Amino acid sequence: MRPLTDACPKPLLKVRGRPLIVWHILNLVRAGISDIVINHAHLGHMIEESLGNGTQFGASIVYSSEETALETAGGVAKARHLLGDDPFVAVAADIYCPYFNFEQVKTALMDNDVWGNPLPSGKRDIAWLYLVKNPPHHPKGDFALNSFSIANDGEPRHTFSGIGVYHPEMFDQIAPGQSAQIAPILRQYAAEGLVGGEIYRGDWTDVGTVERLAQLNAPLTESVRQ
Repeated sequence: MRPLTDACPKPLLKVRGRPLIVWHILNLVRAGISDIVINHAHLGHMIEESLGNGTQFGASIVYSSEETALETAGGVAKARHLLGDDPFVAVAADIYCPYFNFEQVKTALMDNDVWGNPLPSGKRDIAWLYLVKNPPHHPKGDFALNSFSIANDGEPRHTFSGIGVYHPEMFDQIAPGQSAQIAPILRQYAAEGLVGGEIYRGDWTDVGTVERLAQLNAPLTESVRQ
């Protein structure tokens, strides 16, 4: 995303007049999820200055600062003390999915089966992923999906959206301050049959390049010109 991110952290880049991260915050608050932890590294002070404590959005925001980016799993591990012991939803700040309904994440990792019976601890999912159709820049996808169960192998394959619900203990193996990617951990648990998931079919974009950001903003620009 350079040169844009030389002076602005990616989550604050605007799509249709609104920073990427604010789209997420507003959607979370709309679903009644108002306690938010934001981890940041590059130009993180700008994120804190822009969002503050979250009251302007009806949220309560606290921050976990990283001197160097610790990757997704490492960032969660560093912020573990802020997350409590209940399942939580994690959202990549550099994706655009304006219509995602976060109401659905509240029941994603229920400890009961569909009849209300408690699940044995070894049978419950430790994570729940939302998958999307493979974008052109990632045609091979990440995971297969078999009856709401994530699989490392199989066809068709889908791309992980960057939105997942997790039991906190899956990050206890990572020391605070240790850099760690989340993909190997998810694959480990998926191999044990402990990761569930579903397909999200709404608008979704991985805003990973200047060109994709420009494409998202182009329709608004064209309509203004007309």
